[in-house]
Amino acid sequence: MEWHRLFKPHPWHGISLGPRAPDFVTCYIEIVPFDTVKYEVDKASGYLRIDRPQRYSNVCPTLYGFLPRTFCGPRMAAHSSARAGREGLPGDGDPLDICLFTERDLAHGDILATAVPIGGLRMVDEGVMDDKIVAVLEDDGAYGEWRDISACPAPMIERLRHYFLTYKADPESPQHEQQRFIAETYGREEAHETIRRAIEDYRDRFPDLARQFDEWQGEGRNKG
Repeated sequence: MEWHRLFKPHPWHGISLGPRAPDFVTCYIEIVPFDTVKYEVDKASGYLRIDRPQRYSNVCPTLYGFLPRTFCGPRMAAHSSARAGREGLPGDGDPLDICLFTERDLAHGDILATAVPIGGLRMVDEGVMDDKIVAVLEDDGAYGEWRDISACPAPMIERLRHYFLTYKADPESPQHEQQRFIAETYGREEAHETIRRAIEDYRDRFPDLARQFDEWQGEGRNKG
């Protein structure tokens, strides 16, 4: 029985990045700027769960989620940690995160969107590499023509940087800046390289799932 056709696909393992990756990628959105709690996909079930309430007043300034069938493992970490000047740091063991700019207000997450990667933030978070791909929603009225992060006004990037540097931080702790920092902001080509490496890491980490998914995709193309 073709079980994968009977049930909702797992957002990490059961959704394709799409045939145009890494220029255009399917992403799964977990949280939107209105959310005052941080939602995160439960890795076992694929359902959204409450990871934690946002402790302070800042909220994510973009849609936020991850790229399906990616993994922040050795290939991605080796490249990113070298670029960050922290060689040897591991990846965070999660799918690759994405921040998605759009002029539209979305009321909730748990949705798929087509994104155009334009750059990223090279982030070190408590001793692991935790890159954030920055992208725009395909065909977005305000941002859809951007193809590199250089097109994005500096205050928008600074808002993103501030969020990720402070959303976990205890303002009373002087150590939080040492535990979490952004080594660089990079452009489109580097974002593509980071995505490619995260795809390769996924295939190394989940070879059986990758092979099975390729078979399902092949069946779909043959029937189409």
